[in-house]
Amino acid sequence: MASAKAKGLVAENPVVVYSKSYCPYCKQVKQLLEGLGVKYKAVELDQEEDGADIQAALLEWTGQRTVPNVFIGGQHIGGCDSTVAKHKAGQLVPLLQQASAL
Repeated sequence: MASAKAKGLVAENPVVVYSKSYCPYCKQVKQLLEGLGVKYKAVELDQEEDGADIQAALLEWTGQRTVPNVFIGGQHIGGCDSTVAKHKAGQLVPLLQQASAL
């Protein structure tokens, strides 16, 4: 159920950030996206009833257990470091544009 929910959200939204409300790395990614004017779906796993199940499903799906867990255009981007690195390399905005998120 959690896997289907996670994959469904990624399929329905151009940008999804699986996050925890208290996580500083999650806040950094969300601030970066907001600064770029991106509309994104944030799923705060610590506030979801099935958050632990979704996090386990993300580990099975992506190999990444940590948050943030970022998806753009249905593609797994990674966490904070990889998202920021893509931005610094000039690769994030084109991905967001391809996903119609900008």
